Amino acid sequence: MASKDQFTFLHPLRVRWGECDAQEIVFNVNYFLYFDVAMTEWLRALGYQTEMTIEFFTVRAEADYKAPARFDDELEVGARCARIGEKSITLAYAIFRGEALLTEGRITYVHADRETRTSSPLPVHFIERVLAFEKTPPERKT
Repeated sequence: MASKDQFTFLHPLRVRWGECDAQEIVFNVNYFLYFDVAMTEWLRALGYQTEMTIEFFTVRAEADYKAPARFDDELEVGARCARIGEKSITLAYAIFRGEALLTEGRITYVHADRETRTSSPLPVHFIERVLAFEKTPPERKT
């Protein structure tokens, strides 16, 4: 079970009305939107201005829902690199309201060449930044 101390990076979000469903809780797909926002901000924290400076394609996404978020909740979305391979990374995510864990997720991304849009090795500078940044070291796969 995720805890805040596992994450070097936490991004604040406030739940907007349009993200809620008829049950007055955050609609399940919006948690992936929150993960995506956190990934962009995590990359920015690593020194990349936008996701477009390094190209990734999502190949697997999963989430485990523990408790619902509601309109106007102040959340924190943790993002960290849980695994880093030759051509892909897996980010672990957790969404918190205060200290309460609401959702955990993992998304695997494949690095791609911008021109050909085919998989390519992760740049060495990216791997070095990730390893220097994360306080919880990612699993290494080569």
